[in-house]
Amino acid sequence: MSRLQTRFAELKEQNRAALVTFVTAGDPNYEASLKILKGLPKAGADVIELGMPFTDPMADGPAIQLANIRALAAKQNLAKTLQMVREFRQDDSTTPLVLMGYFNPIHKYGVERFIADAQEAGVDGLIVVDLPPEHNRDLCDPAQAAGIDFIRLTTPTTDDKRLPTVLAGSSGFVYYVSVAGVTGAGSATVEHVQEAVTRLRRHTDLPISIGFGIRTPEHAATIARLADGVVVGSALIDQIAKADNYGQAIDGVLELCSQLAEGVRSARR
Repeated sequence: MSRLQTRFAELKEQNRAALVTFVTAGDPNYEASLKILKGLPKAGADVIELGMPFTDPMADGPAIQLANIRALAAKQNLAKTLQMVREFRQDDSTTPLVLMGYFNPIHKYGVERFIADAQEAGVDGLIVVDLPPEHNRDLCDPAQAAGIDFIRLTTPTTDDKRLPTVLAGSSGFVYYVSVAGVTGAGSATVEHVQEAVTRLRRHTDLPISIGFGIRTPEHAATIARLADGVVVGSALIDQIAKADNYGQAIDGVLELCSQLAEGVRSARR
């Protein structure tokens, strides 16, 4: 079993959802970002999504766009992001880590080289938001052949006719984008999420994680009662944006992570 399969199976046995945290690699700089990354599991993160900085993150809202700008200004690139994963794995061999981003940096790096380096570094999965299933051969198929899960996004506009195509070849978990829009924009009603999860379960046995617009422990707890995973990104990144120094940024992210984790873990008690 992969790390993702193992983690979701363990949490199912515990009757709780996963807290899936997103941060951008290199934000606010390499050293602080690595400290955040290494601190997330102890703060309660069950799965980590690590953003690969890119100049044109079109699916992301202002918070993550600014995180990309900060990371790129600090000279973060894909090679450094993979090195960050290697350093994370020196201390943590169990927490699933998923790289999330866009195809352009991977294409520039070289797909074959990227897959080999990601596998060697300890990457468990990929979320590439601008690569539809019609392009599985470009990245999804070779990644899965190397043992790296390829996680698909589904949205409120992904209808029952399209879902089987989107989910074909998916592995790890399904990421349901609960609002039609960019990251950090608004949030869905409980009724909408409930209906979406019910519909998705008719099409897949993979764990279902819900993201976009989840900002508080209370909201995370509500989603944790309905889904297998709760994804939080913009709220964590806001802690970096408002910090006066790197130490404050690290503490702010990890403290909020701990609060979110408590919300998720208490949801089904």
